[in-house]
Amino acid sequence: MPSTSDPLSAAFAALADPTRRAILARLAQGNTHVGELAQPFAISAPAISRHLKVLQEAGLIEREVDARWRICHLRPEGLQVAHDWLAQYRAYWEASLDRLAELLEHKPSPPPRRGSNATPTPTPPPVRRRPLKRKPR
Repeated sequence: MPSTSDPLSAAFAALADPTRRAILARLAQGNTHVGELAQPFAISAPAISRHLKVLQEAGLIEREVDARWRICHLRPEGLQVAHDWLAQYRAYWEASLDRLAELLEHKPSPPPRRGSNATPTPTPPPVRRRPLKRKPR
């Protein structure tokens, strides 16, 4: 796991795992306890705990103890660093696609080919072959 001194690397490293992305998707619907987060996964409780630790160290979630419950909360500001980094590339791709659309809209199209008025494709000249010489019998 990358150092948390680099929040962008920590966020992307945490987001690289599909289980952690699924946990974040569930927490986007609202706070819940660890047991409920673990239900859809066929992995052990310690494995879920390790995933939650990675998410917490990356600043993407918070965990709190309420009596005997371990409640998890999504920290949207933890995703902000990744969002900001991706935003600059979104602007680049949108500008690139706009230029492509403009090029395609203003590209002159070739004149349509119609029936017999179309210019025929030139045919290559026939290949001349020398007659075979036969041996006398």
